[in-house]
Amino acid sequence: MTDPERDAAESGSAPRPRKPARKPFLLRLPPDLLADLRGWADSDLRSLNAHIEFLLRQAVKRRRGSDEEK
Repeated sequence: MTDPERDAAESGSAPRPRKPARKPFLLRLPPDLLADLRGWADSDLRSLNAHIEFLLRQAVKRRRGSDEEK
């Protein structure tokens, strides 16, 4: 039993669900694209990393949707 699980068991509350692990990934971008993404992220009040993840998730959903129509 891990410490958080032990603490939860002792206090009678359920342990908090763990977030899925995130894997670091190096991404090389041209400076102009990086600047555009950074500006877009700032205007949407997101970190650059969160914004790139958001855009990738949208693209994957869109692609899955178009694959289902075929």
